[in-house]
Amino acid sequence: MAETTQTSQGRTERVTHSLVRDVALPDGGGTLALVTLDNGLDHTKPSTLGPEGLAELTAALRALQQRAAAGEIVGVGVTGKPYFLAAGADLLGVGAVTSREQALELGRSGHTAYELLHTMGVPTFAFVNGLALGGGLEVALNCDYRSVASDAAALGLPETGLGLVPGWGGAYLVPRLVGIEKAVDVLLTRPAANKPFKPAEALEIGLVDELFEAADFLERSVDWAARVLRGEVTPARRELDPQPVWDAVVHATRERLDAVIHGSRPAPYRALDLLAGARTASREEAFAAEDEALADLIMSDEMRASVYAFQLTSSGKKPKGAPDKRLARPVTRVGIVGAGLMAAQIALLVSQRLGVPVVMRDLDTERVEKGLGFVRSTVDKLVARGRMKPEVGDRIVASVSGTTEITDLASCDVVIEAVTEVMGLKKKVFAELEEIVGEDTVLATNTSALSITEMAADLRHPERVVGIHFFNPVAQMPLVEVVNAEHTSDEALATAFAITKSLRKTAVLVADRPGFVVNRLLVLVMGKVVEAVENGTSVEVADTALAPLGFPMPTFELFDLVGPAVGLHVLTSLREDLGDRFPRSAGLEKIVADGTRVVLDAPGRGLPKPVDPAIQGVFGEALPAGTEGRAGTPVLDAAGVLDSVLTALTVEIGHMLDEQVVSDPSQIDLCMILGAGWGFHTGGITPYLDRTGYSERVLGRRLLPDGVANVPGGSA
Repeated sequence: MAETTQTSQGRTERVTHSLVRDVALPDGGGTLALVTLDNGLDHTKPSTLGPEGLAELTAALRALQQRAAAGEIVGVGVTGKPYFLAAGADLLGVGAVTSREQALELGRSGHTAYELLHTMGVPTFAFVNGLALGGGLEVALNCDYRSVASDAAALGLPETGLGLVPGWGGAYLVPRLVGIEKAVDVLLTRPAANKPFKPAEALEIGLVDELFEAADFLERSVDWAARVLRGEVTPARRELDPQPVWDAVVHATRERLDAVIHGSRPAPYRALDLLAGARTASREEAFAAEDEALADLIMSDEMRASVYAFQLTSSGKKPKGAPDKRLARPVTRVGIVGAGLMAAQIALLVSQRLGVPVVMRDLDTERVEKGLGFVRSTVDKLVARGRMKPEVGDRIVASVSGTTEITDLASCDVVIEAVTEVMGLKKKVFAELEEIVGEDTVLATNTSALSITEMAADLRHPERVVGIHFFNPVAQMPLVEVVNAEHTSDEALATAFAITKSLRKTAVLVADRPGFVVNRLLVLVMGKVVEAVENGTSVEVADTALAPLGFPMPTFELFDLVGPAVGLHVLTSLREDLGDRFPRSAGLEKIVADGTRVVLDAPGRGLPKPVDPAIQGVFGEALPAGTEGRAGTPVLDAAGVLDSVLTALTVEIGHMLDEQVVSDPSQIDLCMILGAGWGFHTGGITPYLDRTGYSERVLGRRLLPDGVANVPGGSA
């Protein structure tokens, strides 16, 4: 039964209990004490570890230590309730800590509990039966041996992506198990990409010792433990990497961090410091260093912001403002107008996730075949890499068809328009569709900036038109903006939300205003950077000026990814609709007209792509910062460019809230985190503007309530 308790910080903790039972090992091998971590809730609610849960685990392990000393047990195993070992520390509880001493105690209490797994006096085993993240994986790391179930959802140490460090042994233990180079992947690279390990990957690098099928996982794990105890099986352990190798990896990683995040957030650097010292530190020294680092970071704005972002992205599974899901139309066949890159990506995703037939229509056979070729080649790659079963790939390829006849879309329940961003063309497409589809068919547009209300204005039934705005690349980007036009019905909206959920995307309801959320703000950012370059700021300075914001790439690399022509089109469209807040760029127009290359290839894996030096010549000679620029205003340095961008963003968000583009500021944050890669460590755009003072200076008010996403009593 689930229990809650009031913590010293006034929060209610859902206690994860440590349930102990004895298991008789085969062939008279003695007794294994099995500890099951269980919060008493169903399989959809992962177990987490807060102060009370850690205290109970400590008490249970101390009792087992006494039994081990008395010879009553020959080993200790730790596992979890169905589908979860543990999802780590209770993040909301961590966010409620109000003093450094409390933060320090949280780290120490975890180490106290987990150290008992190392000093038990008998071998300890982790049977990782499901998801094991953060402190959940560290439970396993502190055991002597580890097995994992083949269907475990994820294993990893995501802390540096949340503004923290692995604080319960991970920074010391991981490099000893997998080596320093792979430890960097576990602690830094994977969290930055939000890509935990699958069971087979964890086995391959040495995080776990054995992998067993899920059906009889616990039985086989206990049998394996018995064989280890009898000496029949000896899991491999590697030697420590030589000090020169260790130092070289740490040095290279520090250079890569400097190149990518430019010191904008402390957690990755603190984690790297812990890894650097882990080779020569004693276990006690290393754990004390983890405690100190964790305490510092828990009290940082970065961590508070990350908790806010974590809550926000978790709550995104229940979209604000979505109509009753029972209003959604059944979807048994989907049509897509267009067979270009975006259309083909959407077709592949719809077939894969909805499992329904999809038909792409374009003007000629060559375009149709190119779109179908993309689907086939992508499926072939996924199958070859083991990321898709062959039979699933065969079904997808068979279910996606192409045509040049628009009448072939007549029987579709939903038709998604994904043609060129030209209003006249989109209106023509919808006019043709209205003549052939059923009266209940929902017409959706993937427009990135155009007015959907205008797009549907000439239709007999504009209420059936809704925006479903995907982001590129469609398979990877988690956000979909669901756009409510002036006449969009609740049925069309509900259908759009249902489709988005089935596609495993996060939907945010936005009003039909120019650029919606992401493009309106992201294109403004790019426009202000280019404006500074037009005035005389060097391309190199402007390109890296936004590093503190934590975008996944520098500005001109982002331009290259979006496509300069697309960026210019949206910038021009927004300027026409919203005025001169969106600048014009003669240099960008020339880049598009001439097809000039924007960035060079990346100098190394994971490093940003540098700007092509030829770009500077397109904009004109760089001028000294502070001197009069070509537009008659002072040339900006990096700090000036950042200030210009943040001021413009604050102004624009003020307008967007006045226009009710979204229900509240948090939805802008959700869009920017998931759709633009806005730094998780900032918490989103509005808490960052609050914390840095831009909201009050520019708008005269904070955007979020006091204390949200920053240390209580901390910076404003």
